[in-house]
Amino acid sequence: MSREPNAQLIAVMDEAKVSNKGLAKRMQDAAAQRGITLGTTHVSVKRWREGAGIQPQAAAIMADVLSVKLGRRVSPGDLGFFDLARPAAPQPIGYPSTLPDALSTLGGLADERSEARSSDRFTVEDSDLSAAVLSWMIARPDGIQADRPTHQRVGMRDVRAIRDAAGMFMQLDFRYGGGHGHKALRHYFRHEVLPLLDASYSEKVGTALFGAAAEVSQLLAWTAYDTGNHRLAYRYLTSTLRLTQVIDDRMFGARILGNLSHHANYLGHHAQAIQLARAAVEGAKGRATPRAMANYSAMEARALSNAGDRNAAGRAMNEAERHFERADIADDPAWLAYFDSAELMGELCHCYRDLKMRREAIEQAQRAVNATDPKYARTLGFCRMVLAQSQLLNGELEAAVTTASLAVNGGDSLQSTRFQRYVTDFQAEVSAHSTNPVVAAFNDQVREALARLDDDE
Repeated sequence: MSREPNAQLIAVMDEAKVSNKGLAKRMQDAAAQRGITLGTTHVSVKRWREGAGIQPQAAAIMADVLSVKLGRRVSPGDLGFFDLARPAAPQPIGYPSTLPDALSTLGGLADERSEARSSDRFTVEDSDLSAAVLSWMIARPDGIQADRPTHQRVGMRDVRAIRDAAGMFMQLDFRYGGGHGHKALRHYFRHEVLPLLDASYSEKVGTALFGAAAEVSQLLAWTAYDTGNHRLAYRYLTSTLRLTQVIDDRMFGARILGNLSHHANYLGHHAQAIQLARAAVEGAKGRATPRAMANYSAMEARALSNAGDRNAAGRAMNEAERHFERADIADDPAWLAYFDSAELMGELCHCYRDLKMRREAIEQAQRAVNATDPKYARTLGFCRMVLAQSQLLNGELEAAVTTASLAVNGGDSLQSTRFQRYVTDFQAEVSAHSTNPVVAAFNDQVREALARLDDDE
């Protein structure tokens, strides 16, 4: 897989006369002095030299050790990475005004690699998000241009093939993380899906085709998010939102707003996350199944919990549960099949953890772990890490580390920066106990797991 070499990092390492192994060792030693465990190896350094993304903590430690070696101040920006001393500039979210604009944007995005990760400090202007949401909420559907005179005719067989492919890639994403299938999925979308949108089809087929294309596009957004490329994920999501406007698919459009809320919440933009989730709830009323409404309310609860609003979060959690009690009274689309009772419990255990409700967090997380199908490996890993954090909140250090170890054992093949952040966040929480043999063994386990990921790439 080709990347642009990081010429700045290469130049600074040459100046410092340090090898890949030497830099990795210096970074590990510096991290250990701070009570932090890094999984950096010479393979990691090689990948960074070749242009791979880096986590903020690792970039800061690298800059520090090279500063000491050179006897002058080196910043992450000097190494070709984001500069941690400056906030990331807000990025325009760019809601396409017309369908041709949306298709052109998606074609360009499908040519971009997801490996160039952006900082978790990625921000989007409130005005850009508001414009996108308002445009979707009040827009009239474009409608399908049926039976156009083109050389290619699309039928339902083509639509079924796209949906089958989307289902296959979704299962890969759940099992191995977004980094596993993104490249193949974007190639499929660019060469097999987008051209069909400009072909000839009946109104019935065209409506189904745009729905299937939106499913693939939102999965590309999700896999980019999971690999840490937040700019790419945002652009996919807003362009996919525009696709749903074509056929007035309010239920799937609300799902995209829910995904935007989830993403904003992950990045710490809680006010934006709350507004996006509420837009999903309001925009889908009367147009979505109870299961879908439960999902949107759960996203609102997640955002409110992270913001520390216990009363409002409790109300949103209750709404999610009430909707889910009615989940089997309507036919759900295939893309919603993953949202079962275990998935809802997984969302709610995050809420209780963030609200510091220790007993409820442990009980809900344990139920989620017990109920989650192992084929949803990433979800199971998240739930185990939430259970570990909840046990730690309750003062159960050894139980928490044991649970986290199970998560790492089951998730070390996941090419998911989100899962890795759950692990590193937990390591930071137990760093005060770094001399405890149980914690030290866990840190060794994480280091080995990250090294295996490096070796597999």
